Amino acid sequence: MKIKMTNRPLILVTNDDGITAPGIRNLVNFMNEIGDVVVVAPNSPQSGKGHAITINSTLTIEEIQLEGPQKDFSLSGTPVDCVKFALDKVLDRKPDLVVSGINHGANSSINVIYSGTMSAAVEAGVEGLQAIGFSLLDFAWDADFSQSKEFIQTLVKKVLENPLPKGIVLNVNIPKLKKEEIKGIKVCRQAHAKWEESFDERVNPHGKKYYWLTGYFNNIDQDENADENALADGYISVVPVKFDLTAHEYLQELGEVLNG
Repeated sequence: MKIKMTNRPLILVTNDDGITAPGIRNLVNFMNEIGDVVVVAPNSPQSGKGHAITINSTLTIEEIQLEGPQKDFSLSGTPVDCVKFALDKVLDRKPDLVVSGINHGANSSINVIYSGTMSAAVEAGVEGLQAIGFSLLDFAWDADFSQSKEFIQTLVKKVLENPLPKGIVLNVNIPKLKKEEIKGIKVCRQAHAKWEESFDERVNPHGKKYYWLTGYFNNIDQDENADENALADGYISVVPVKFDLTAHEYLQELGEVLNG
């Protein structure tokens, strides 16, 4: 199954909305203009799966024919599975870049933790690869992804020309605006915000209770350099993300507490 490519940049594309989602099909088209593209993406929606991997069931993969010069493979797994499988079974060498998305909806602030889109990018970072996750602040299936094309291609080219440090990937969120309304690209930090959640209790016709997760997003961060606020101001937010979750600033103090 190994795919042999040309001397153009090799770009692996994946997502969490599924291989036929408009977001990924637009991203594939954008990447076809830059390099050789191989797509390994879930065969069904995997939103909110985070960094989940498949360990209690088998995986299947199918090459499918979709419009464009790229190779498309549909995998019965999570976004992280897709990256792992592509590196082991599909590609004949490590890709020059992994791009994930374009997600239908934001992955800014705390959403980066839950996001399958960003987890695929982070998994690529774990493997020492260059990676970017792209999200558009529009949940609509018919969202206009074309407005983001120029910005996405610019970011991809800059990363290819100026590699990121090992272990760092980019979380890129794009406001729902016309191209000419977007003020530019702003490097940000993750905003201090969270979901205020509750479970809506209902009863089915058989008298059994069931629950829907509901809630609202609460941004308590006033810093203009936080991603949520940059997006609200009309900028594309770019947050460098790393998979090392160690609280380095607390190591010494914790050592003193535990060993003092």
